[in-house]
Amino acid sequence: MAAPLVLVVLVAVTVRAALYRSSLAAFIAERVEVASPLNAWKRVVEGLALLDLGVSPYSGAIFHETPLIIYLFHFLIEYAELVFMITDVLTAVALYLAIQDYNKAVFKKQKLLIELDKYAPDVAELIRTPMEMHYIPLKVALFYLLNPYTVMSCVAKSTCAINNTVIAFFILATIKGSAFLSAVFLALATYQSLYPITLFAPALLYLLQRQFIPIKPKSKSFWLYTMQYAALYLCSLVVIICLSFFLLNSWDFIPSVYGFILSVPDLTPNIGLFWYFFAEMFEHFSLFFVCVFQINVFFYTIPLAVKLKEHPVFFMFVQLAIISIFKSYPTVGDVALYMAFLPVWSHLYRFLRNIFILSCVLIVCSLLFPVLWHLWIYAGSANSNFYYAITLTFNIGQILLISDYFYAFLRREYYLTHGLHLTRQDGTEAMLVLKPLHFRASAAAHPMNVTHRKGIHWALLVAYGTENHY
Repeated sequence: MAAPLVLVVLVAVTVRAALYRSSLAAFIAERVEVASPLNAWKRVVEGLALLDLGVSPYSGAIFHETPLIIYLFHFLIEYAELVFMITDVLTAVALYLAIQDYNKAVFKKQKLLIELDKYAPDVAELIRTPMEMHYIPLKVALFYLLNPYTVMSCVAKSTCAINNTVIAFFILATIKGSAFLSAVFLALATYQSLYPITLFAPALLYLLQRQFIPIKPKSKSFWLYTMQYAALYLCSLVVIICLSFFLLNSWDFIPSVYGFILSVPDLTPNIGLFWYFFAEMFEHFSLFFVCVFQINVFFYTIPLAVKLKEHPVFFMFVQLAIISIFKSYPTVGDVALYMAFLPVWSHLYRFLRNIFILSCVLIVCSLLFPVLWHLWIYAGSANSNFYYAITLTFNIGQILLISDYFYAFLRREYYLTHGLHLTRQDGTEAMLVLKPLHFRASAAAHPMNVTHRKGIHWALLVAYGTENHY
């Protein structure tokens, strides 16, 4: 397996080196889909110029990267292209090793559940084999290194590539079972872009599983391990922030980086949902709606943690997708990171309902971004509504893609325990659907892993007939 990985790396590096030397490099670096006000290379260069003049890079409204990034490139500015190529390769290798270990753990768990007769007798075709899992780590590395989104981020020298590397090492440390390194890399990822704090929950759940600690609020061992991991994370974050203060001798970076991420003052168009909405928003309403928009990234963490507590890696994948969709300044580099995980869930393809249509939507939107931008900014024959429409379509496509994978994952888990051939009460074949439920004490449904409590819940149900409404 090492030889194919080396070949993929060589091809990826060659493509990037060729693009760096082409006239396309300057064009890609200016694309708003690739570089945002947070991670654009020209802003890093501006910050470095201010630092060389003895002026704080945070004294203006241009530079919004972290102190560690600016000091990294203060010493490596001459080798910037090489640094970005190395970060992409490191990310791919980290994901390769992480998925390799994860597949081993999945196969062991599957073998144990088969021995304990936890699976239905007619689900042999759903059981994953070592042969089909063998090439998945290589596909993950391939999906990351040769994804056009990743290539463009590297060529544009967007610091999103460095954020992806930190997150990849966090995932590797978590799957390897190293609580210390996992906490350190998660703290570093949070320090870089804030939103990865939501990855704390899936990482904790995975580490608890590796330690065979029951995920029960009444368990003392559960709370003890949680407090230990939280303490490691918080201590690492405090150390990194204090190191940044000692480098700059100022706390100016906190409002310039984290205040900028949360308050969204720069409404430069991007592939996110914020810029158009707040450009049209009355000033006195903006604070409320900023809070509403920002809470989206964090809102889904708890319900997902409850529903996917037995599957923390899939939870991590969904959370990465949520971050890339709902963060304030997203770029295609964020999308590339979670898309690299799609081969891991190749066994779900038979349950996906709209994968072809959604793939076409994302590809067409990606091609239309520069077209509509040109029509708006240069030709003057369109306006911001056209560009935001394609942005909205792109994000809806991502949301539907993740929802499709989520539904497929739940369907497969349900079939594994209940069997592939479900029947209605009259003996005819039943269909499994995902729909919202309004539960009462006498709920007459058969949901999977949901609480019988008043309120709306999403669950998998066996449809017993069209006359039954849940």
